[in-house]
Amino acid sequence: MERYRDLKEYSKRRKIKINVRDLQIKLLDRTQIRFFIETWHYSKSINGVIADYCFGLFNDSEMIGAMLYGRMAMAGQWKKYGEKAEDIIELRRLCCIDETPKNTESRFIGLTLRWLKNNTEIKTVISYADPNFGHKGIIYRASNFKHVGMSAPGRVIIYGGKRYHDKTIRTKYKGELKPFALKIKKALDSGGAYYVKQKGKFIYRYDLVLNTKGNTNEDTRTN
Repeated sequence: MERYRDLKEYSKRRKIKINVRDLQIKLLDRTQIRFFIETWHYSKSINGVIADYCFGLFNDSEMIGAMLYGRMAMAGQWKKYGEKAEDIIELRRLCCIDETPKNTESRFIGLTLRWLKNNTEIKTVISYADPNFGHKGIIYRASNFKHVGMSAPGRVIIYGGKRYHDKTIRTKYKGELKPFALKIKKALDSGGAYYVKQKGKFIYRYDLVLNTKGNTNEDTRTN
């Protein structure tokens, strides 16, 4: 898998022929998708994101998309959706290059959902659409996710041109704050980092197994 210094500029210079039906996924590790997500995802980061399953979307031998599933970001949040933490997973990152045809992302999601259903004991997938970036979850609706509510408004930390969850400054290892958490705290104190208020996010749910906790046939999506 080639790694390019500027993937966006590289893709603009090429005319990529893509047949959505021919696209395939590969299970990868975190290191293989990190650079791609940092280039193409609006967050520009996977720092602090627990990665249980990482996928690449391939057009022949070329990766044109990346996706990351992991445990839910907030402790205990899984209790709203399942009987135990192992039943629930969150779609934490999803991105593709700009030059992809319609339905590419829904095809990608569908292939990974099928893989999870066939290869894991996971029962429910949760994902969020962030209106702070103009996202309402159209792709999730197209992939048969159900809109089940909104998250509470919050805030993020802006540091070095990147956005970090406000819990970043509270992350610990063996009872001690991690070095990066200390670095962000110092930046907040000195004015090198700052908080920005955020709207609540759209919450979407997809049940790999029917009759799971909180599952409903009622469509609560919003326009």
